Amino acid sequence: MVAKLEIDWSKIEEIIARYESNKESLLMIMQDISDLYHFVPPEVVPVLAEKLGVRKSLIFSVATFYKTISLVPRGKYIVHVCTGTACHVRGAEKVMDALKGSLAIQEGGTTTDGLFTLEGVRCIGCCASGPVMTVNKETHGGLDRSATLKIIDDYRGLSS
Repeated sequence: MVAKLEIDWSKIEEIIARYESNKESLLMIMQDISDLYHFVPPEVVPVLAEKLGVRKSLIFSVATFYKTISLVPRGKYIVHVCTGTACHVRGAEKVMDALKGSLAIQEGGTTTDGLFTLEGVRCIGCCASGPVMTVNKETHGGLDRSATLKIIDDYRGLSS
């Protein structure tokens, strides 16, 4: 059974106030909320619509367009594995398989402990360092199976 998420409404209000309730700042507001909860909780959508004077449909459009925003819970650590051509020919599939096995999830899934979400991306922009993955905003290149698993273990250790 998953525990119900408690929204800290004062923090939501603080984020909205930081951007002066400006509807032009919707993406940044949603990103800040995502940084706080690792997704934009559905209960927050009507509040954003009201406070910013925008339609809920705009909020859903932004959330579905930008990969950094999610409307479903994601892990504390978002792992992106580059599957572009340069990384693919250097072993990206082996990196992805190692992660699937170690995390016990499929691509697009989140671990039961809420620590990791695994996603494939077409290009990270570090072709010469492939295969490459990012964990949140940190890039790791020149990966093989053992290096990949060590990196994941290091992140697990940070959360202990």
